[in-house]
Formats: sequence, C-alpha cells, structure tokens
Amino acid sequence: MKPSNVLMLPGWQNSGPQHWQTLWEQRHGHARVEQHDWNQPLRGDWMARLEEMVLSRDEPAVLVGHSLGCILAAAWSARSANTHRVKAALLIAPSDVERAGVRDQFPSWSPIELRALQFPAVVLASRNDPFCELERARLFAHAWAAQFMDYGDCGHINADSGLGSWPEGYVLLQDLMKD
Repeated sequence: MKPSNVLMLPGWQNSGPQHWQTLWEQRHGHARVEQHDWNQPLRGDWMARLEEMVLSRDEPAVLVGHSLGCILAAAWSARSANTHRVKAALLIAPSDVERAGVRDQFPSWSPIELRALQFPAVVLASRNDPFCELERARLFAHAWAAQFMDYGDCGHINADSGLGSWPEGYVLLQDLMKD
C-alpha cells in the first residue's frame, strides 16, 4: 500500500505540528484531508472533501481519524456510495459532539451516525478524555461494528498527551494496512 493512500482525518481546529497525525505524515508520507474551514466545521463540507480524497486514490485508502475526524468517518460511511474504496479505519479519541455545552457549537454534526461502518475499523479511546466519556466511545465502537480498545488514562490522545510520534499507535495502523 502506498503511504499516500493513508488519509489523515484531523478533528476540529486541525492537528498541530506536534500531533502524532502530523508526525506520521512527515515521517511516512501519509496524506491529510485538508478542510476548507477547520474552525467552523460543516459536516456536509467535510464529507465532500473526504469523498474527493478517497476518489483521488488509485487504490483503497486507510482512514486515520482523530476526534471529529472519527465522527466524519462514520457520517461519510453512512452516506457514500464509495465506501468500497476504503480498506479500513483507525479511529482515535472520537469526540462526542452531542454532549451538553458542545452540541450548539457543532450543529451540523448531530445526530452522530450510529450505523455500522462499511469497512473494518478500530476505535481507540482514553478513560480521561475530556471530549468523550469512555462508555460513550465504547457505544460508538459497538454501533460502528468496530473493535474497541481502552487506552487507559491518556487524555485526548493528542499532542498534549505527550505521545510524540506515538509508535504504539503506528503499529495498530500497520496492522490495518496489511493485505
């Protein structure tokens, strides 16, 4: 599998220079699905951009979502006719955009899609993620027919979690990339 067929799906406000998604892109040549507006995300716009990127690949893609990027993958899977062009997804620290105090900030993202994904997936979540309770992430994984992994106390599994290039996470990605 070509490294550029691994598509990074950052969440709200994008992934910064020290985020593992950015480091994986730099180190391994993966591609970021660039959104037109990282601060005022509209689900339809983000889904259209993901569709465009999936269709531009010459072989099936592997999606790597973080936070809102996980919710994007689920929404896209439920609506796209091109899900056969995705081999698998690694969904890290899904964000619960339906929780109180946040729902109004992301109106186009509710309800969160709770249908089985059309491709194999792993959902990895932290027990002390401030953006999604562990049991809610477990519910997402179950609804998405994805394997669930409890990653312990690691916050939002982002740059603030002190993971650096997160080699343990990259091993999970490599497992999904195998033919």
